[in-house]
Amino acid sequence: MSKEMPYRVLLFYKYVQIEDYEEFAAKHLAFCKELGVKGRILVAEEGINGTLSGTVEQTEKYIEELTSDPRFSDIDFKIDEAEEHAFKKLFVRPRNEVVTLRLEDDVNPNEITGKRLEPEEWKEWLQREDVIILDARNDYEYDLGHFRGAIRPDIKTFKELPDWVRENLADQKEKTIMTYCTGGIRCEKFSGFLVKEGFKDVAQLHGGIVKYGKDEEAKGELWDGQCYVFDERIAVPINRKEHVVVGKDYFTGEPCERYVNCANPECNEQILASEENEHKYLRSCSHECRVHPRNRYVKEHNLSEEEVQNRLAQLEKEEAVN
Repeated sequence: MSKEMPYRVLLFYKYVQIEDYEEFAAKHLAFCKELGVKGRILVAEEGINGTLSGTVEQTEKYIEELTSDPRFSDIDFKIDEAEEHAFKKLFVRPRNEVVTLRLEDDVNPNEITGKRLEPEEWKEWLQREDVIILDARNDYEYDLGHFRGAIRPDIKTFKELPDWVRENLADQKEKTIMTYCTGGIRCEKFSGFLVKEGFKDVAQLHGGIVKYGKDEEAKGELWDGQCYVFDERIAVPINRKEHVVVGKDYFTGEPCERYVNCANPECNEQILASEENEHKYLRSCSHECRVHPRNRYVKEHNLSEEEVQNRLAQLEKEEAVN
């Protein structure tokens, strides 16, 4: 029997009316600080969206406290074990939305949403030939891992997804659309948007990718790569039957599941790169970023101007040969 790890990571959300959401956020921040958990919790009039880390005792107390509020008594917590905190800081903030979709005509998932498929049923539907599987996440999340056959929307942020759908799927409204996201919160609202747009048959993965990976029947099958998460872990495994690497090194195209941020603070693009290539290319996605005066890689490694120029010359030489 494996030893229980000392920390846990909680992922949770609930669409529910919180009329006093700004006051609630302030009190909740004070409670979380006193408890000692870290993470990011967004509170809006439409609900709560959070992911946090803490010791087993701290997270148990957090769950007990939150579910003691009748508004959150049935909230579904997805729990991962961890060796340490998955966050460096704590943020509890009031927001207009718990996920930033910014629809002109907003969607209340408690009133309109797609059919919720549990993991076993989702797995069955994935194997149908008459469905469109649409990833509701950002492009860099898809690139690290996704369900087989899923469409990759060309978007950097969730709020871009509605326009992408209107531009690319307007003629597919008679088809069955299956959509999914990390923990389920984005799809609750996005699938409702699809229904309002006139898509006839819309389904969502209830509980998201994380729940699918933990399900004892589905075991994460038909998922390739890893699941991107918004904490210090960056990625978590999903498929418990086989692991297929789908990520590709930004510089060489070789299999890779290691994300870094471009060292140019004005770019900050997330790119997949091996440790070797991170150093070779100064952790920068382009020549312009490598020579940027505020390049963080150069500063972190105390590289002199001469050392930088020597590395750039070597890269130029290699590119000329290739």
